[in-house]
Amino acid sequence: MSPSRKDGPVTDRPARTAIASALGNWRRHALAAALVVAAFGFAALTASRTATYGAFLVAFAVWMGWFVLTAVDVIREAEF
Repeated sequence: MSPSRKDGPVTDRPARTAIASALGNWRRHALAAALVVAAFGFAALTASRTATYGAFLVAFAVWMGWFVLTAVDVIREAEF
């Protein structure tokens, strides 16, 4: 019988395997890259400082979302 925690079974996966698995989600990477490219593309088309500032804000928000979702996957899949 495998050990378990209060919130579910303990995994036997090392952290390195969990990180590789979490970084293997190519749909998440492609979506994040497409959103950033679209934001900067729009800013380049409008040639506005405000649009460029907005593109930087979008890029930061997308990066934070990507980072949090990837970190949650790593924590869910790894046993530390």
